[in-house]
Amino acid sequence: MAGIFSSIEVSGSGMSLQRRKMNVVSQNIANAETTKTEEGGPYRRRRLDVSADDERLPFKTILEGSTNGLLLTNKGHLPEIPVAPGNYETVAVAKGEEIEADENAYRLIYDPTHPDADADGYVKMPDIELINEMVDMMSANRAYEANALSISASKEMLKNALDI
Repeated sequence: MAGIFSSIEVSGSGMSLQRRKMNVVSQNIANAETTKTEEGGPYRRRRLDVSADDERLPFKTILEGSTNGLLLTNKGHLPEIPVAPGNYETVAVAKGEEIEADENAYRLIYDPTHPDADADGYVKMPDIELINEMVDMMSANRAYEANALSISASKEMLKNALDI
């Protein structure tokens, strides 16, 4: 039975990554007009740098605490599946690190009435294109849905295999 849950692990990792991407994009959208941050300058666009995690984790560790939709015992525990020590599959998990844009990544807008305008009447605005951010959010949302559908299909196949 080694590797039987790997498709669920990969899709779960993808869902987690897409959720983080949606969080980063939503922060960018929410701060598209923020001219002053705690650091003093305009908000800097963030993005998620995606790569495979070097650490390979067993399936049990990845989904620890997440039992939604799995069969449980009468006491609410997952049924114990005997596995010989070291006889389990591992998968590479996708990870994403949040990265800020360059300090000079901003747009100068002429608005002498703005409270944050400099002596020449220019305001430093975040270099965020709302349309691109919305496209990124829709893309992340669709990828999340595709991973959720993949998990459902894998779960259904496993259920059918158990019926045989």
